[in-house]
Amino acid sequence: MSTTTDPMELGESTSTLAGSTTTTTTSTTTAATTVVNAIAKTVAIISSTVSGGSTTGASPARTSSGTTPTPSSTPTPTTPTSSHSFSSNLEDAEEKLSVKDLSQALQHFGIVDYLVFVAMLAVCAVIGFYFGFIEKKQKRKKLAGKDGAGAAGLEERRGSEALDYLVGGRQMKVFPVALSLVASFVSGISLLGTSTEIYVYGTQYAFILVTLAISGTISWYIFLPVFCNLQLTSTYEYFERRFDRRVRIFGSCLFVVMNILWQPICIYVPALTLNQVSGISVSTIVPLTSLVCILYTSVGGIKGVVWTDVIQGIVMIGSMAIVIVKGTSDLGGLSVVLEHNRQFDRLVAPDMTFDPTVRMGVFALFIGGAFFKLQANGINQAIVQRYLTLPNNKAVKRALVSSLIGFMIVLLMCVYIGMLAFAEFYHCDPITTGLARAKDQVIPLYVVKSVGHIPGLVGLFVAGVFSAALSSLSTALNSLSGVILTDFVEPFRKKPLTERQTAYILRGVVIVFGLISMASVPIVQRLGLVMQLSSTVAAITCGPLLGAFSVGMLLPFVKTESLLAGISAASSFTAYIVVRAQIAIFTGSLTFPTKPVSVEECDYSFDLPDNWNATTTATPTESTSHGIHEISFLWYTTVGSLGTVLGSLLATLYFGRQDPRVVDKELISPVIRKYWYGQYESVASDEKAELALHESKTLPKLEQDEKS
Repeated sequence: MSTTTDPMELGESTSTLAGSTTTTTTSTTTAATTVVNAIAKTVAIISSTVSGGSTTGASPARTSSGTTPTPSSTPTPTTPTSSHSFSSNLEDAEEKLSVKDLSQALQHFGIVDYLVFVAMLAVCAVIGFYFGFIEKKQKRKKLAGKDGAGAAGLEERRGSEALDYLVGGRQMKVFPVALSLVASFVSGISLLGTSTEIYVYGTQYAFILVTLAISGTISWYIFLPVFCNLQLTSTYEYFERRFDRRVRIFGSCLFVVMNILWQPICIYVPALTLNQVSGISVSTIVPLTSLVCILYTSVGGIKGVVWTDVIQGIVMIGSMAIVIVKGTSDLGGLSVVLEHNRQFDRLVAPDMTFDPTVRMGVFALFIGGAFFKLQANGINQAIVQRYLTLPNNKAVKRALVSSLIGFMIVLLMCVYIGMLAFAEFYHCDPITTGLARAKDQVIPLYVVKSVGHIPGLVGLFVAGVFSAALSSLSTALNSLSGVILTDFVEPFRKKPLTERQTAYILRGVVIVFGLISMASVPIVQRLGLVMQLSSTVAAITCGPLLGAFSVGMLLPFVKTESLLAGISAASSFTAYIVVRAQIAIFTGSLTFPTKPVSVEECDYSFDLPDNWNATTTATPTESTSHGIHEISFLWYTTVGSLGTVLGSLLATLYFGRQDPRVVDKELISPVIRKYWYGQYESVASDEKAELALHESKTLPKLEQDEKS
């Protein structure tokens, strides 16, 4: 996904992932408990898990204790003891592995898997090196032959370094940009999180696919035409042209803070996946993979990022396709997958209710989801910067349509993998038994169980997860370099930067923020609340920024002071809602009902919590009063954006309206431009002179000084 946090990450999965951070350890087999008989039993269990367990047909397989469940849509609750093991007698229990031993046994990441994973990283590094040195050198030689001033003359051309590094000279092709957009949309968090969402809560979230078409259409007609016509490097430059520098700095600061807190999670989550399947410590994985990403991003610029995204996108989609085909075949076909999900109430539509506190209500999903996807598609710096690498609006439209189709396909694949995982574990839920230490580790566990016996496939899947994460990280770092340069460095310099200074600043920003993200991972690992706060910051910033761009492009009569009042109030209100909700989730006072699970056929011993029952793993407590923070997380972006618009309109009652003619038409969306400016198409010459005076008031103070 882009730097923007997926709304699904703001729900229950955020707290469970956060809670799991303290349990991530490197498994070490102790000699005192490992004997020959245990090894023999381990091999036997692995064999049955990988082969026999994968061939689950329409009827469930028997467990080692000889019990067979009776599938039903509402499984019968059981009342276990605090240390309950599903075995008929002591002799059967002795034949079973413990959940800890089985977890260690499933950590097989062979040499072929390592080779596949390392090959992906090596290809990314080579691509960055090529665009940073070889391609750049070839381009200089080619242009030097056509330029009488030679290479020295080229060096003196202002802006060429930033133009090439940030937007690829605006000459990129549609296919790589579209695939890069898909890879940027899907972060490692959302790739695993979407499948986990389906496993835990059912298929309700899959309906958010509809909002992609809605948000894409709105983006094309309202936001993208303005950005593409202005040819901005940073989307926040728009704020200074439409309002003033204060709004620009405000928006840029929100973007920088959001990325600083989000990037460590982007690195940590796939590292957690590799840790589970290989046993390598997170502290070893993070520096190696992060340094590779920092290298190809800082050296290769936007071209290196886009083309590594292409490779990473192919690896990501290919690995998911292999898991889908192999998993469906092992389970006995699509009908078996659907039947197991139907039996345990996983095939569900959004709740038809007006209650805003329902987690997946129909209005929350379609309206709230549309607003979230709209800010991701239409105003997000990382995404808009991709569109600006294209040469014309026709190419932008093709890239937008292609990327939306690609993202729908990837999201559908994530949904189906979640259904596959449940169809495999429907008779023995690994979250309940503790085999999966966190909800977000269910999918890696399923992949190991499904394709772990085939050399290289687990490595390919882990490479796919890392591909999604690294593409999002590289996108964020490249976007940050552009924002820092254009919003925080250039506006405050009296003299323009030289090409060499520009190059140093752009690459320095990537390296510095990359190292900050890498150094912050241990904090994320130890303090689970940081992960929740990062998602919280994303929710706080995305909505108000969408509202600010909407006010700027649709309401030309709104003054700068009115917008600042509106966005400040909306940000504060959204912050209150989201922070209070995250605290409630963290403390357990706000929970969500989950779907039925079963542990009746588990072939290993485990402990169960005292309050567990077979119908649900989380029984929400009845609240006597509902607070505003209990609204569905899908409403967060809507609250922030509409709050900014409404707050700005109310503020105009105090600050007054401005004449729409003081705003340049190019800063207003084409769909509304005729309404505001149609009557002024043929103004008299004296009116034009008066209009010029109005326009001067909207220019930045620095430009006024230069004119005078």
